[in-house]
Formats: sequence, C-alpha cells, structure tokens
Amino acid sequence: MVATPIGNLDDITLRALKVLETVEVVACEDTRHTAQLLSHFNLHKRTIACHAHNEEESASGIIALLERGQSVAYCSDAGTPGISDPGARLVERVRAAGFPVVPVPGASALTTLVSAAGNIGRSILFEGFLSPKKGRRQRRLAELCSRGDAFIIYESPFRVLKTLEDVAAVDPSCRLVVGRELTKKHEEFITGSVSDILADLGSRAAIKGEFAIVVVPSGAVDADAEEDTDA
Repeated sequence: MVATPIGNLDDITLRALKVLETVEVVACEDTRHTAQLLSHFNLHKRTIACHAHNEEESASGIIALLERGQSVAYCSDAGTPGISDPGARLVERVRAAGFPVVPVPGASALTTLVSAAGNIGRSILFEGFLSPKKGRRQRRLAELCSRGDAFIIYESPFRVLKTLEDVAAVDPSCRLVVGRELTKKHEEFITGSVSDILADLGSRAAIKGEFAIVVVPSGAVDADAEEDTDA
C-alpha cells in the first residue's frame, strides 16, 4: 500500500520509489493519474484499475496475480490508500487470502493539515467527506460537535460553502483551520471563526482546489489548560 504525493511530487519517499520500481504490477485508483506519476519518475509498469466501484472484483484479480508469484503495489490517486480513498477492502481481501499487506507511509492531507494547524487539542477525530445530503450532513456535524473534540473533514470546492454554512448552523462559535491546495503551488491556510471564513471564501470570484478542514467545537477542551489542571 504505497502513499503518493497529494500535490508536490517532491513529497514521494525514497522507499515508495524503490517499491514502485521493483514491483511487477501497480494497481491504482485511476490508471491515467498514476501513469503520470510513474512517467514523472521514469518508471514503466503495467497498471490495473482498482477503484471504489470495482474494488471487490479487482481484488480477486490482484489475489490471482499474487498466487502466481507476482508482486503488486497499490496507489490511490493521492495520499495514503484507505484514508478517504479506496484500499480498505483490498487490504482485507488480500490478507484473508493469506498474503502479507505492507504499508509504505508517506503524504496524507490529514497529517499535513494537523502539522500546520497549531493547538487544536489532544484528541482529533478524522471524518473525511461528509454526506452530500444536507439533512444527513447537518446531523453528523451536530454529533461531531457534541463530542467536544476537534475533527477533520475533507471537502470539494463545489460544496465547501454549503458545508461551512452547515457548520455555522450547528456551532456558530467554533473555530476552523482550513487548508486549501495542500503542498501545491497555491497552498493556503485560513484560520478563524466559521463566519469569518465563510465571508472570505464567499467573496471570491471562484473557489478552486481541494479542502481539508479542522473544526474545533466551541466546547473543546484546551490541551494546555487541561495539562495545567492535571498538574
């Protein structure tokens, strides 16, 4: 399971390059996308598709390759497989078939955002993409905010304003750390109240790029204050 860059291709690890160079087959979420990555590093490999809509079927084919003694790497489009990306079902099927599953760690929007978010508390819940349905999305946001711990969501540029409006409806006093186009040329971090960030993004002529967002609910416990209390 090979993590790949989320934007900046220099974030590929030496181990990932070595694995991609030595395996016989690269299974990937999108063969066209991974072909560009392989070409950039002058790697020429057979690729097969394994995405959310064919993961079960593709897993059977990958297991057949393993049974024939071939080595296979799996790459999602960007970041670490299995984190809001396909890969989890493939891991279960391959392991159940008796083959080892080896993680090759690397880039992830989750860890990238947390590393630059500042003090967001001790506990962080990763939610990923919320439901596209407004009612279900608001109910889940209410559940997340009621926990009192910071949580991380992903969002597309097409739905980010609607999602932030729902966050504001559920917890208008929460604070956010928004990462846009992480590791890319136009990388941007926006911090502040949900109303301030809505005003900022809403004033833009166009919203581009993928978003990773830390939501710190208004009732979140400050990590430093908690340490002082313990002392």
